[in-house]
Amino acid sequence: MAKDDRLFGITVLADFILNEGVEGILDNITQRAGANAVAVNPIVTAEAAEGQGSWQPPADAGSSPRLFDRPLWGKTSLWVRSGPSYYPNEELYTGSTYRPKKPNDLTEAHGHLVGEFIDAALERGIKVYFQIPSITPSGLRDEDRPRLPSGDIPVRMADTGSLASEGNRAYVGAFIRDLLEAYPNVTGFRPDWPEYPCYKLPEAFVDFNKKVAKWAGVHGFDFESIKQDVGRFYTYLHGDLTNRDLEEFADVERGKWGQTRLLRQHANVYEWFRLKRALSLDLLSFWRQTITDAGGEEKELSANAFMPPLTLWTGFDLAGAADICDAVSPKLYTMHWSAMVEFWGRVLLDHNDGLDEPLVVQALVNLFDLDDEATATR
Repeated sequence: MAKDDRLFGITVLADFILNEGVEGILDNITQRAGANAVAVNPIVTAEAAEGQGSWQPPADAGSSPRLFDRPLWGKTSLWVRSGPSYYPNEELYTGSTYRPKKPNDLTEAHGHLVGEFIDAALERGIKVYFQIPSITPSGLRDEDRPRLPSGDIPVRMADTGSLASEGNRAYVGAFIRDLLEAYPNVTGFRPDWPEYPCYKLPEAFVDFNKKVAKWAGVHGFDFESIKQDVGRFYTYLHGDLTNRDLEEFADVERGKWGQTRLLRQHANVYEWFRLKRALSLDLLSFWRQTITDAGGEEKELSANAFMPPLTLWTGFDLAGAADICDAVSPKLYTMHWSAMVEFWGRVLLDHNDGLDEPLVVQALVNLFDLDDEATATR
Protein backbone atom coordinates (compact mmCIF):
# COMPACT_ATOMS: atom_id res chain seq x y z
CA MET A 1 0.00 0.00 0.00
CA ALA A 2 1.37 3.40 -0.98
CA LYS A 3 2.00 5.81 1.88
CA ASP A 4 -0.64 8.26 0.62
CA ASP A 5 -3.23 5.47 0.62
CA ARG A 6 -2.77 4.52 4.26
CA LEU A 7 -5.66 5.26 6.60
CA PHE A 8 -4.87 8.23 8.83
CA GLY A 9 -7.87 9.13 10.92
CA ILE A 10 -8.86 11.62 13.59
CA THR A 11 -11.78 11.63 16.03
CA VAL A 12 -13.99 14.73 16.15
CA LEU A 13 -16.78 15.02 18.69
CA ALA A 14 -19.91 16.55 17.20
CA ASP A 15 -19.68 19.23 19.93
CA PHE A 16 -16.84 20.84 18.01
CA ILE A 17 -18.76 20.73 14.73
CA LEU A 18 -21.47 22.79 16.43
CA ASN A 19 -18.90 25.26 17.73
CA GLU A 20 -16.53 25.64 14.79
CA GLY A 21 -18.69 24.77 11.79
CA VAL A 22 -18.52 21.98 9.22
CA GLU A 23 -16.08 23.57 6.79
CA GLY A 24 -13.77 24.92 9.49
CA ILE A 25 -13.39 21.48 11.05
CA LEU A 26 -12.79 19.83 7.67
CA ASP A 27 -10.18 22.44 6.74
CA ASN A 28 -8.28 21.65 9.92
CA ILE A 29 -8.56 17.90 9.37
CA THR A 30 -7.18 18.04 5.84
CA GLN A 31 -4.87 21.05 5.81
CA ARG A 32 -3.42 21.00 9.32
CA ALA A 33 -3.70 17.37 10.43
CA GLY A 34 -3.42 15.79 6.98
CA ALA A 35 -5.99 13.14 7.87
CA ASN A 36 -8.01 11.19 5.30
CA ALA A 37 -10.58 9.72 7.70
CA VAL A 38 -12.67 10.97 10.59
CA ALA A 39 -14.73 9.33 13.33
CA VAL A 40 -17.74 11.19 14.68
CA ASN A 41 -20.50 10.40 17.18
CA PRO A 42 -24.22 10.65 16.27
CA ILE A 43 -24.87 13.05 19.15
CA VAL A 44 -25.48 16.79 19.36
CA THR A 45 -24.94 18.84 22.50
CA ALA A 46 -25.47 22.24 24.10
CA GLU A 47 -24.17 23.98 27.18
CA ALA A 48 -26.21 23.10 30.27
CA ALA A 49 -26.83 24.64 33.66
CA GLU A 50 -24.46 23.64 36.44
CA GLY A 51 -25.15 20.13 37.69
CA GLN A 52 -27.26 19.15 34.67
CA GLY A 53 -26.23 16.72 31.95
CA SER A 54 -22.59 15.62 32.06
CA TRP A 55 -19.33 17.36 32.93
CA GLN A 56 -16.94 17.69 30.01
CA PRO A 57 -14.23 16.75 29.59
CA PRO A 58 -14.71 13.88 32.04
CA ALA A 59 -12.17 13.42 34.82
CA ASP A 60 -9.03 11.72 33.53
CA ALA A 61 -9.45 8.28 35.04
CA GLY A 62 -10.92 10.03 38.06
CA SER A 63 -7.50 11.30 39.06
CA SER A 64 -7.02 14.78 37.60
CA PRO A 65 -8.87 17.81 36.26
CA ARG A 66 -8.90 17.96 32.47
CA LEU A 67 -9.38 20.95 30.19
CA PHE A 68 -10.19 21.29 26.51
CA ASP A 69 -7.35 22.70 24.41
CA ARG A 70 -10.06 23.85 21.99
CA PRO A 71 -12.80 25.65 23.97
CA LEU A 72 -16.46 24.71 23.67
CA TRP A 73 -18.86 27.63 23.89
CA GLY A 74 -15.87 29.70 24.99
CA LYS A 75 -15.03 27.44 27.94
CA THR A 76 -12.33 24.84 28.58
CA SER A 77 -14.65 22.78 30.81
CA LEU A 78 -18.41 22.87 31.28
CA TRP A 79 -21.69 21.02 31.80
CA VAL A 80 -23.38 19.84 28.60
CA ARG A 81 -26.64 18.13 27.71
CA SER A 82 -27.11 15.99 24.63
CA GLY A 83 -29.53 14.36 22.23
CA PRO A 84 -29.32 12.03 19.23
CA SER A 85 -28.49 13.68 15.92
CA TYR A 86 -31.32 11.80 14.17
CA TYR A 87 -34.79 10.38 14.80
CA PRO A 88 -34.43 6.66 15.65
CA ASN A 89 -36.66 4.09 14.01
CA GLU A 90 -38.30 2.50 17.06
CA GLU A 91 -39.52 -0.49 15.03
CA LEU A 92 -35.94 -1.68 14.56
CA TYR A 93 -35.65 -2.21 18.32
CA THR A 94 -38.67 -4.49 18.76
CA GLY A 95 -36.34 -7.48 19.22
CA SER A 96 -34.35 -5.68 21.91
CA THR A 97 -35.13 -5.11 25.57
CA TYR A 98 -33.36 -1.74 25.26
CA ARG A 99 -34.73 1.36 23.58
CA PRO A 100 -32.88 4.05 21.60
CA LYS A 101 -32.19 7.48 23.03
CA LYS A 102 -35.14 9.87 22.73
CA PRO A 103 -34.88 12.82 20.31
CA ASN A 104 -35.20 16.22 21.93
CA ASP A 105 -34.96 19.92 21.15
CA LEU A 106 -31.26 19.54 20.30
CA THR A 107 -32.12 16.92 17.69
CA GLU A 108 -34.54 19.36 16.10
CA ALA A 109 -32.20 22.35 16.27
CA HIS A 110 -28.81 20.86 15.48
CA GLY A 111 -29.19 17.24 14.40
CA HIS A 112 -28.86 18.11 10.72
CA LEU A 113 -25.23 19.19 11.23
CA VAL A 114 -23.97 15.62 11.59
CA GLY A 115 -25.47 14.63 8.24
CA GLU A 116 -24.10 17.79 6.64
CA PHE A 117 -20.67 17.03 8.09
CA ILE A 118 -20.72 13.51 6.65
CA ASP A 119 -21.77 14.77 3.20
CA ALA A 120 -19.12 17.50 3.15
CA ALA A 121 -16.36 15.16 4.35
CA LEU A 122 -17.18 12.54 1.72
CA GLU A 123 -17.14 15.23 -0.97
CA ARG A 124 -13.55 15.99 0.07
CA GLY A 125 -12.58 12.34 -0.17
CA ILE A 126 -12.51 11.85 3.61
CA LYS A 127 -13.82 8.57 4.98
CA VAL A 128 -16.35 8.95 7.79
CA TYR A 129 -16.97 6.42 10.56
CA PHE A 130 -19.48 6.44 13.38
CA GLN A 131 -17.78 5.78 16.71
CA ILE A 132 -20.25 4.13 19.07
CA PRO A 133 -20.03 1.65 21.98
CA SER A 134 -19.41 -1.88 20.77
CA ILE A 135 -21.64 -3.68 23.26
CA THR A 136 -23.14 -1.16 25.70
CA PRO A 137 -26.78 -0.06 25.39
CA SER A 138 -28.04 3.18 26.85
CA GLY A 139 -29.42 2.33 30.29
CA LEU A 140 -27.31 -0.82 30.73
CA ARG A 141 -28.81 -3.18 33.32
CA ASP A 142 -26.95 -5.33 35.85
CA GLU A 143 -27.91 -8.61 34.20
CA ASP A 144 -25.97 -7.51 31.13
CA ARG A 145 -22.85 -6.31 32.97
CA PRO A 146 -19.61 -8.32 33.35
CA ARG A 147 -19.05 -10.03 36.69
CA LEU A 148 -16.20 -11.28 38.87
CA PRO A 149 -15.71 -15.01 39.63
CA SER A 150 -17.69 -14.38 42.84
CA GLY A 151 -20.63 -13.14 40.78
CA ASP A 152 -20.22 -9.58 42.01
CA ILE A 153 -20.12 -6.53 39.73
CA PRO A 154 -16.86 -4.67 40.40
CA VAL A 155 -16.37 -0.92 40.53
CA ARG A 156 -15.18 -0.07 37.03
CA MET A 157 -13.89 2.95 35.18
CA ALA A 158 -15.56 1.82 31.93
CA ASP A 159 -19.16 0.67 32.38
CA THR A 160 -19.24 -1.59 29.34
CA GLY A 161 -21.53 -4.55 28.69
CA SER A 162 -20.91 -8.28 28.77
CA LEU A 163 -19.77 -9.41 25.33
CA ALA A 164 -21.94 -12.54 25.46
CA SER A 165 -25.21 -10.79 26.37
CA GLU A 166 -27.91 -11.42 23.78
CA GLY A 167 -29.71 -8.31 25.03
CA ASN A 168 -26.67 -6.14 24.45
CA ARG A 169 -26.11 -7.58 20.99
CA ALA A 170 -29.76 -7.17 20.00
CA TYR A 171 -29.56 -3.48 20.88
CA VAL A 172 -26.26 -2.95 19.07
CA GLY A 173 -27.59 -4.71 15.97
CA ALA A 174 -30.64 -2.44 15.93
CA PHE A 175 -28.46 0.64 16.52
CA ILE A 176 -26.24 -0.24 13.55
CA ARG A 177 -29.24 -0.74 11.26
CA ASP A 178 -30.81 2.46 12.56
CA LEU A 179 -27.73 4.54 11.79
CA LEU A 180 -27.35 3.05 8.32
CA GLU A 181 -30.99 3.85 7.62
CA ALA A 182 -30.48 7.46 8.73
CA TYR A 183 -27.00 7.90 7.20
CA PRO A 184 -26.72 5.43 4.29
CA ASN A 185 -23.61 7.11 2.85
CA VAL A 186 -21.41 6.78 5.96
CA THR A 187 -18.19 4.88 5.23
CA GLY A 188 -18.46 2.54 8.18
CA PHE A 189 -18.26 2.08 11.93
CA ARG A 190 -15.64 2.32 14.64
CA PRO A 191 -16.89 0.27 17.61
CA ASP A 192 -15.26 1.31 20.87
CA TRP A 193 -14.04 -1.32 23.35
CA PRO A 194 -14.95 -4.61 21.58
CA GLU A 195 -13.18 -6.16 24.60
CA TYR A 196 -13.09 -5.99 28.41
CA PRO A 197 -11.38 -2.76 29.55
CA CYS A 198 -8.80 -3.25 32.32
CA TYR A 199 -8.24 0.21 33.78
CA LYS A 200 -8.77 -1.09 37.31
CA LEU A 201 -7.60 -4.44 38.64
CA PRO A 202 -11.10 -5.75 39.52
CA GLU A 203 -12.50 -4.95 36.07
CA ALA A 204 -9.62 -6.92 34.55
CA PHE A 205 -11.00 -10.04 36.27
CA VAL A 206 -14.38 -10.31 34.55
CA ASP A 207 -16.38 -11.93 32.76
CA PHE A 208 -18.21 -14.54 34.75
CA ASN A 209 -21.69 -13.42 33.81
CA LYS A 210 -24.10 -16.38 33.49
CA LYS A 211 -24.56 -15.52 29.82
CA VAL A 212 -20.83 -16.05 29.29
CA ALA A 213 -21.16 -19.45 30.99
CA LYS A 214 -23.75 -20.44 28.39
CA TRP A 215 -21.63 -19.07 25.51
CA ALA A 216 -18.49 -20.78 26.81
CA GLY A 217 -20.18 -24.17 26.97
CA VAL A 218 -21.36 -23.92 23.38
CA HIS A 219 -17.84 -22.99 22.25
CA GLY A 220 -15.95 -25.73 24.06
CA PHE A 221 -14.67 -23.96 27.19
CA ASP A 222 -14.75 -25.51 30.67
CA PHE A 223 -16.32 -22.47 32.29
CA GLU A 224 -16.54 -23.81 35.85
CA SER A 225 -12.86 -24.80 35.93
CA ILE A 226 -11.90 -21.39 34.54
CA LYS A 227 -14.05 -19.61 37.12
CA GLN A 228 -12.58 -21.58 40.02
CA ASP A 229 -8.95 -21.05 38.96
CA VAL A 230 -9.37 -17.36 38.16
CA GLY A 231 -11.16 -16.95 41.49
CA ARG A 232 -8.18 -18.49 43.29
CA PHE A 233 -5.80 -16.22 41.38
CA TYR A 234 -7.90 -13.18 42.29
CA THR A 235 -7.85 -14.24 45.96
CA TYR A 236 -4.09 -14.70 45.80
CA LEU A 237 -3.70 -11.10 44.60
CA HIS A 238 -5.91 -9.91 47.47
CA GLY A 239 -3.97 -11.24 50.44
CA ASP A 240 -1.26 -13.73 49.52
CA LEU A 241 1.05 -11.67 47.29
CA THR A 242 4.58 -11.18 48.70
CA ASN A 243 7.61 -9.05 47.95
CA ARG A 244 9.41 -12.20 46.87
CA ASP A 245 6.75 -12.76 44.22
CA LEU A 246 7.16 -9.21 42.99
CA GLU A 247 10.96 -9.25 42.85
CA GLU A 248 10.84 -11.46 39.79
CA PHE A 249 8.12 -9.39 38.14
CA ALA A 250 10.02 -6.17 38.80
CA ASP A 251 13.00 -7.39 36.79
CA VAL A 252 12.64 -6.58 33.08
CA GLU A 253 13.95 -9.94 31.86
CA ARG A 254 13.01 -12.25 34.73
CA GLY A 255 9.52 -10.79 34.78
CA LYS A 256 8.64 -12.60 31.56
CA TRP A 257 9.52 -15.94 33.19
CA GLY A 258 7.60 -14.93 36.29
CA GLN A 259 4.46 -14.46 34.22
CA THR A 260 4.95 -17.88 32.62
CA ARG A 261 5.44 -19.51 36.03
CA LEU A 262 2.32 -17.85 37.38
CA LEU A 263 0.25 -19.11 34.47
CA ARG A 264 1.52 -22.63 35.15
CA GLN A 265 0.39 -22.32 38.75
CA HIS A 266 -3.06 -21.21 37.62
CA ALA A 267 -3.40 -23.11 34.34
CA ASN A 268 -6.99 -22.10 33.63
CA VAL A 269 -6.09 -18.42 33.78
CA TYR A 270 -4.67 -18.90 30.29
CA GLU A 271 -7.94 -20.54 29.26
CA TRP A 272 -9.70 -17.46 30.62
CA PHE A 273 -7.53 -15.27 28.40
CA ARG A 274 -8.48 -17.53 25.48
CA LEU A 275 -12.16 -17.24 26.40
CA LYS A 276 -12.06 -13.45 26.41
CA ARG A 277 -10.18 -13.47 23.11
CA ALA A 278 -12.82 -15.75 21.57
CA LEU A 279 -15.62 -13.50 22.85
CA SER A 280 -13.97 -10.40 21.41
CA LEU A 281 -13.50 -11.98 17.99
CA ASP A 282 -17.05 -13.32 18.04
CA LEU A 283 -18.35 -9.83 18.80
CA LEU A 284 -16.34 -8.36 15.91
CA SER A 285 -17.74 -11.06 13.61
CA PHE A 286 -21.23 -10.12 14.79
CA TRP A 287 -20.48 -6.50 13.93
CA ARG A 288 -19.13 -7.41 10.51
CA GLN A 289 -22.13 -9.57 9.63
CA THR A 290 -24.65 -7.01 10.89
CA ILE A 291 -23.03 -4.20 8.90
CA THR A 292 -22.89 -6.34 5.77
CA ASP A 293 -26.53 -7.40 6.10
CA ALA A 294 -27.72 -3.83 6.67
CA GLY A 295 -25.42 -1.83 4.41
CA GLY A 296 -23.45 -4.16 2.18
CA GLU A 297 -19.90 -5.50 2.14
CA GLU A 298 -18.51 -2.10 1.14
CA LYS A 299 -19.28 -0.65 4.57
CA GLU A 300 -16.10 -0.69 6.65
CA LEU A 301 -15.35 -1.85 10.18
CA SER A 302 -12.55 -0.21 12.18
CA ALA A 303 -12.15 -1.35 15.79
CA ASN A 304 -10.97 0.96 18.58
CA ALA A 305 -9.23 -0.92 21.40
CA PHE A 306 -6.45 -1.18 23.99
CA MET A 307 -2.76 -1.49 23.15
CA PRO A 308 -0.72 -4.69 23.70
CA PRO A 309 0.24 -6.11 26.15
CA LEU A 310 -2.92 -4.86 27.89
CA THR A 311 -4.91 -6.75 25.27
CA LEU A 312 -3.93 -9.95 27.09
CA TRP A 313 -6.34 -8.83 29.82
CA THR A 314 -8.97 -7.20 27.59
CA GLY A 315 -9.25 -10.11 25.16
CA PHE A 316 -8.69 -8.04 22.02
CA ASP A 317 -6.57 -9.90 19.47
CA LEU A 318 -4.93 -7.67 16.86
CA ALA A 319 -4.05 -10.54 14.53
CA GLY A 320 -7.51 -12.07 14.71
CA ALA A 321 -9.19 -8.68 14.32
CA ALA A 322 -7.17 -8.05 11.16
CA ASP A 323 -9.04 -10.94 9.51
CA ILE A 324 -12.39 -9.31 10.32
CA CYS A 325 -11.83 -5.55 10.35
CA ASP A 326 -10.71 -3.11 7.67
CA ALA A 327 -8.63 -1.28 10.28
CA VAL A 328 -7.75 -1.30 13.98
CA SER A 329 -6.84 1.77 16.02
CA PRO A 330 -5.01 0.94 19.26
CA LYS A 331 -5.56 3.57 21.94
CA LEU A 332 -2.40 5.57 22.60
CA TYR A 333 -3.91 7.34 25.59
CA THR A 334 -0.69 7.42 27.60
CA MET A 335 -2.23 9.46 30.43
CA HIS A 336 -4.26 6.38 31.37
CA TRP A 337 -1.27 4.06 31.62
CA SER A 338 0.32 5.75 34.62
CA ALA A 339 -3.12 6.01 36.24
CA MET A 340 -3.49 2.23 35.83
CA VAL A 341 -0.30 1.68 37.81
CA GLU A 342 -1.93 3.69 40.62
CA PHE A 343 -5.27 1.86 40.33
CA TRP A 344 -3.79 -1.65 40.29
CA GLY A 345 -1.02 -0.84 42.74
CA ARG A 346 -3.35 0.68 45.33
CA VAL A 347 -5.45 -2.50 45.39
CA LEU A 348 -2.37 -4.69 45.83
CA LEU A 349 -0.94 -2.50 48.59
CA ASP A 350 -4.25 -2.25 50.44
CA HIS A 351 -4.86 -6.02 50.42
CA ASN A 352 -1.35 -7.42 50.96
CA ASP A 353 0.42 -6.41 54.17
CA GLY A 354 4.09 -5.55 53.95
CA LEU A 355 4.37 -5.04 50.20
CA ASP A 356 7.12 -2.65 49.14
CA GLU A 357 5.56 0.20 47.14
CA PRO A 358 8.55 0.78 44.79
CA LEU A 359 8.55 -2.95 44.04
CA VAL A 360 4.82 -2.91 43.27
CA VAL A 361 5.27 0.07 40.95
CA GLN A 362 8.16 -1.51 39.06
CA ALA A 363 6.36 -4.83 38.73
CA LEU A 364 3.30 -3.15 37.22
CA VAL A 365 5.40 -0.96 34.92
CA ASN A 366 6.96 -4.17 33.58
CA LEU A 367 3.65 -6.03 33.40
CA PHE A 368 2.15 -3.20 31.34
CA ASP A 369 5.41 -2.86 29.34
CA LEU A 370 5.50 0.89 29.91
CA ASP A 371 9.22 1.60 30.18
CA ASP A 372 12.24 -0.71 30.55
CA GLU A 373 14.18 2.07 32.28
CA ALA A 374 11.47 3.57 34.48
CA THR A 375 12.68 4.89 37.84
CA ALA A 376 9.32 5.68 39.45
CA THR A 377 8.89 4.43 43.01
CA ARG A 378 5.35 5.48 43.90
